[in-house]
Amino acid sequence: MVLKKIRRKVERIITKPFKKPTRKPSIKPPSPCPSPPSEPPPAIMNRRPTHPFIFPESHSAVLPDPSPFFSPNLLSSPLPTNSFFQNFVLKNGDQPEYIHPYLIKSSPSSLSISYPPLFSTSAFTYQIFNADLTISAVDNPDPNQTHKISSINDLSVTLDIPNLRFYLVRGSPFLTCQVMQSVTLSFSTIHAILDFTPNSSKTKYKINFNNGQTWVLYASSQIDLTHEMSKITSLPFSGIIRIAILPNSDLKLEQVLDQFSSCYPVSGDAVFSSPFCVEYRWEKKGWGDLLMLANPLHLRLLDHNSSNKILDEFRYKGIDGELVGVTGDSWALKTDPVSVTWHSIKGVKEESYPEIVEALVKDVNDLDSTSISTKSSYFYGKLVARAARLALIAEEIGHVDVMPKVQKYLKDTIEPWLDGTFDGNGFVYDKLWGGVITKQGCQDSGADFGFGIYNDHHYHIGYFLYGIAVLAKLDVVWGRKYRPQAYSLMADFMTLGRGGGNTKYTRLRCFDLWKLHSWAGGLTEFADGRNQESSSEAVNAYYSAALMGLAYGDTQLVSTSSLLLAMEIHASQTWWHVRDDGGLYTQDFTRENRVVGVLWANKRDSGLWFAPGEWKECRLGIQVLPLSPITEVLFSDTGFVRQLVEWALPALAREGVGEGWKGFVYALEGVYEKEVALEKIRKLSGHDDGNSLSNLLWWVHSRDEGDQGYEGGGKHCWFGHYCH
Repeated sequence: MVLKKIRRKVERIITKPFKKPTRKPSIKPPSPCPSPPSEPPPAIMNRRPTHPFIFPESHSAVLPDPSPFFSPNLLSSPLPTNSFFQNFVLKNGDQPEYIHPYLIKSSPSSLSISYPPLFSTSAFTYQIFNADLTISAVDNPDPNQTHKISSINDLSVTLDIPNLRFYLVRGSPFLTCQVMQSVTLSFSTIHAILDFTPNSSKTKYKINFNNGQTWVLYASSQIDLTHEMSKITSLPFSGIIRIAILPNSDLKLEQVLDQFSSCYPVSGDAVFSSPFCVEYRWEKKGWGDLLMLANPLHLRLLDHNSSNKILDEFRYKGIDGELVGVTGDSWALKTDPVSVTWHSIKGVKEESYPEIVEALVKDVNDLDSTSISTKSSYFYGKLVARAARLALIAEEIGHVDVMPKVQKYLKDTIEPWLDGTFDGNGFVYDKLWGGVITKQGCQDSGADFGFGIYNDHHYHIGYFLYGIAVLAKLDVVWGRKYRPQAYSLMADFMTLGRGGGNTKYTRLRCFDLWKLHSWAGGLTEFADGRNQESSSEAVNAYYSAALMGLAYGDTQLVSTSSLLLAMEIHASQTWWHVRDDGGLYTQDFTRENRVVGVLWANKRDSGLWFAPGEWKECRLGIQVLPLSPITEVLFSDTGFVRQLVEWALPALAREGVGEGWKGFVYALEGVYEKEVALEKIRKLSGHDDGNSLSNLLWWVHSRDEGDQGYEGGGKHCWFGHYCH
């Protein structure tokens, strides 16, 4: 599947001539949308269909069967497809997942925990799984029995093996296991046990390994343990077991573990409690205060007016940066508002209008829906969004003569996908996992870049939503007619509901509410967990959903999408953008990279799915496209933009560099060297299939101007109808 994906991207993106681009509308200065009431006015509800629109059902020949790993009570609801625990429910379910700060690996009737060392070069960095401790129940009558996922939450997953229940809560310094009935336990290790010390009540054991690690085991009541060289065995026990590594074997930090060992989380959820705020709430048991770990982005967004206490010296290492102890049953993560509008943030100088109009007229005249050869939902969506950008550019500079042709093109390209009349592909509904897939994807797991196995959903649908939003804005009657289909597409990755009732889609399919960014990788097992290549296309997805909210006057959709958009931007700037003074990654990796190629849960790779790490123009471009007003927010740090462009520019001297990729490099150069960038852009002989000369000129000519006001808002709340 991976080879197919690489081959398809190479064929379609590298060797194929670049077509013209698509870009996104703009965001504007803060004017956050108020949270709408949970129950909209009856007059509005009466305008909605009784049931949300669902695309025709289709049976997939390539999707895996979820029933071996999910408990029966979960199978009746839509299931996660891009989740932090996805490896646990694919193939044999035995690939590790990063449940911060540990790598967790499930095998038949056992579970292994690793505090992973980091291996890093200039090309990649990843964490190494070592089975530091493996936990199982002795004398299991069915030792080959696989685990079951019995509960799913935003910040946690509960995994059951015979007689043992593991509460895998992200950010917990402890691994918590409930021993369901009195059984003999086994704790094995790949290391040699050098020291094994119980306390007087035998509710705490300190274990030293020959690799320098010190682990601490806590029990809710007395547990009698004996040990051999690499194995610990208990007498029959039932109750709670908690295991934690002692960071750096620091005795001072042992007191912290002791203090918080009696209070344990069993689940965690994220709540959208107010605009531009995500609140974490954990269900806890035991007594005392709860101790969790925060990643660097959490610490930046944590509301410091709350009662949470940051334990700055209590730190764990990890690939996402140091994890720091924070106390409290809940956290509030707040971000500055990102307001969403249709046009450029800073405006276009009037003296540049003639040049933009000249390019715009040519680009619009070249629009021809009958000449489109691609059947791919990704490349087709890019063409739709590219044309929508032309419409908004024309609207912004007041050259409305081209609008009728653009509107016709948008209708001719979008309607067949919404009506189900597109020849050779189309959207259908998969009932097995619960989501929109494509006809091609039903038969071929590599088609549409794996859209049929839930890869890249927010990318593809995001492009379509952008076109739909623009067309619904320009043609209210058309927007009203296709609103049910539009909302069904949006709900595939934007649903807030937690299953049950009328919900047809899993909750926030792609968005990781602990890492605060999306995952593109779907139902494919990977040793390094989920992955995402293009952070900017993820940004585009939530931006497009917010624009659709503006088009339909749906304040809740605008508010929720804007929050996710803001978080995705923060995460992109934190983990994809590699600053030379950032300190997040190792010196070797930081020295050679300014952007991550593919970001995995457990790895950072300089290479792309479709290009080697040396093709820096592609690496820059895939983290920029599609170029739109939101790009200015994503790349708001001019100092970093200069670092990034200077890092990528030498790669343009390589033979065979695509003109489309050059365009994105020059676009960012225009942030700080406007005239230099314009001269280069005017000489380009081609553009990315989602970009255009009009869009590049609009971008550069909209630098260095004053802010504009906020547009949008409205009363209707179809979002709640589809996504709650």
